[in-house]
Amino acid sequence: MPEPILIWGAGAIGGSVGAWLKRAGHDVTFVDVVAEHVAAIRDASHGLRIVGPVEEFAVTAPAFVPTELSGRWRWVFLAVKAQHTEAAARSLAPFLADDGYVLSLQNGLNEDIIAGIVGRARTIGAFINFGADWMAPGEIMFGNRGAVVLGELDGAITPRLRALHAVLRDFEPDAVTTPDIWAYLWGKLGYGAMLFAQALGEAGIADCLARPELLGLWRQLGEEAIRVALAEGVRPRGFNGFEVDAFRPGATEAAARASVAAMSAFNRDSAKTHSGVWRDLWVRRRRTEVDVQIAPIAEHGARHGIDCRATRCLVAMIHEAERGTRRMSDDNLLELARESALP
Repeated sequence: MPEPILIWGAGAIGGSVGAWLKRAGHDVTFVDVVAEHVAAIRDASHGLRIVGPVEEFAVTAPAFVPTELSGRWRWVFLAVKAQHTEAAARSLAPFLADDGYVLSLQNGLNEDIIAGIVGRARTIGAFINFGADWMAPGEIMFGNRGAVVLGELDGAITPRLRALHAVLRDFEPDAVTTPDIWAYLWGKLGYGAMLFAQALGEAGIADCLARPELLGLWRQLGEEAIRVALAEGVRPRGFNGFEVDAFRPGATEAAARASVAAMSAFNRDSAKTHSGVWRDLWVRRRRTEVDVQIAPIAEHGARHGIDCRATRCLVAMIHEAERGTRRMSDDNLLELARESALP
């Protein structure tokens, strides 16, 4: 029999993964804090609907708000926004079996937060780069496939990691395992900073990356993340057009331009035109993950004497947008480029 899976957070990421696994015959239970979303998922007349260009289908599955849940699971997939990681990990801990683990299906360095609550031995990391958006209760738009990488925090290739990989291939056939999950997570921070910058403007990801006047900004954001990762002893990995070597200190402008063009091309084929950060700011009008996902780049950098000026300016501008004191405008990125330029 398939191992029962508890997915904590049924939004764009958790909902997508869970829907595919449920359709493939896995025993999937969802937990989410949005009661209307939970009701739609377990309603046989509605269910959890995946829409978009990749596939369209619906599944019905057990779904609960946290206060309704009972039981214990060996496999818990955590897919909440980064800023909710600590609270969610504490909430799910009573439902985690003694021999179970939590898989972080999130952006950022949340594995350390989870490990601090449930234990390092009960935490597995993941890097994800597919595109999806929560559209309405019971509806997720899946825009494009992307990299899915799984890894133990200590780099071991364990039987449980192999078993997890076999299951996740029912969601992403090209999913892989790695002995260095931190390399992918730090690589995603460099690319993620660019997506946060895109969120300040009106243009979508592909068009924003393609703006030639912003190449210097992309180079600076990417280089800051890469420099800090190297100082942390991590050799970051690239993915889906993001080439780490193009943003290392001393890399040529031509290399960066080629990588940015490849990232733009990757995103141009997606039905997800804007980042999830952009949706948080201008559609759902809620706080972003910036303090847990992007601000740590500058925080880690400060400990190594690295001035992450562009990252700090970006975080400050995202905060202004969250407070409503900064309006959405493509000119925001030009201002960010000017403010973060090295003297």
